[in-house]
Amino acid sequence: MRIAEKYMGEYDLFEVQKGQLTVSLTDQIYFEVSHADKFEALCRIIDMEEEFYGLIFCRTKADVDAVANHLMERGYDADGLHGDLSQSQREKILNKFKKRMITVLVATDVAARGIDVHDLTHVINYALPQDPESYVHRIGRTGRAGKEGTAITFITPEEYRKLQYIKKSAKTDIRKARLPKVKDVINAKKLRIKADLADIVESHLEEEYLEMSRELLQGYPPEQIVSALLQYSFQEELDESSYTEIEDVIVDTKGTTRLFVAQGKKEGLTPVKLISFIQNKCGIKKEKIKQIQILDKFSFVTLPFNEAEVLLSHFRKRKKGNGLFISEAKQRKKKA
Repeated sequence: MRIAEKYMGEYDLFEVQKGQLTVSLTDQIYFEVSHADKFEALCRIIDMEEEFYGLIFCRTKADVDAVANHLMERGYDADGLHGDLSQSQREKILNKFKKRMITVLVATDVAARGIDVHDLTHVINYALPQDPESYVHRIGRTGRAGKEGTAITFITPEEYRKLQYIKKSAKTDIRKARLPKVKDVINAKKLRIKADLADIVESHLEEEYLEMSRELLQGYPPEQIVSALLQYSFQEELDESSYTEIEDVIVDTKGTTRLFVAQGKKEGLTPVKLISFIQNKCGIKKEKIKQIQILDKFSFVTLPFNEAEVLLSHFRKRKKGNGLFISEAKQRKKKA
C-alpha cells in the first residue's frame, strides 16, 4: 500500500474476503477404516446409493489409477483424472462425467482444479487431504445450488489427530458413522430392484413378454417363475460373497484435549463442583478428569480425546449464555 501511494497516484483498491470455510448443505461424515479395506468400503458406499454421482479424491496419480481400474473391473462406470493425462484425454473424460456416461470420477487435487460439475451427490476423500483448506475446497463441490450433498472421509487409525485438526481449523462438524454391513448393501439393492420392477409393471408391458409369461404360467406356479427370473437376472448382483469383510480398527485416540471453562472462583466454582458438573452432563468418569485449574474469572480442565468430544458436542448444541459453558482452549502461541 505504501508503494502504491508513493508511486501510483490515483488507483483503485479491490479487496477479496476469505470465503466461508464450510458448506452448510453438505453432510460431513468420516469412517474409520484400515488402508487395506478402503476400496471395499468405497464399493459399499457407492452400492448403498440409488444414484451415486461423485468425485473420489486420492493423494497420488498411482492411487488414482489403481482405484479407478479396480472400480472398472468391478463393473462401475468410473474413470480416473490426473496430471499425466494429455489435455485432450482430460477433456474427454470430464465431458463423459458431465454427461453422466461415467458416474464415478477418481482424481487428484491438482487434476480436479477448475472442474465445474453440478448436482454431485458425493465427494469422497479416499485419502485424508493435507490441510483444512484442501478439505474445504474438496467438499465445496457438493451441496451446491441449494441441494444437499454428502462428503465422506476415510481415516486410518493413525490419522485421528489430523482429522481433529481439520475439524478445528475448518470450524466444521464431521460426524463419525458406521460403515454399512454386507447385509445392509444387499437389502438396499433388493429394495431398488423391487421398486424398479413395480415401475415396469405399472407402465407399459410389451406383448412379447406377456405372451412368454402366459406360457410359463401354464407349467409352473407364479412364485417359482418370479423367483427363477429374479435369480436369473440378479443372482450375481445380490451375491454376498462378492463383498469381503471389513475388520474393525482401533483408532489412536490417545492424548488429551485442554478445555476452557467460562467460570472461575468469583462464580464459586471449585474442582469438586466442576467434576460433578461434567459427570452429571455426560457421565464421564472422575478418574478421566485431569489437570483442573480454577482461576478468578475462568478455569481449565483436561480430558482424553473421546471424552472431550462428548462434552464439547453437548455445548455445541446450545449458545453461550447464563451458566457454566465449556469450549476448547486456545493453544498458546510459542514465543520466537
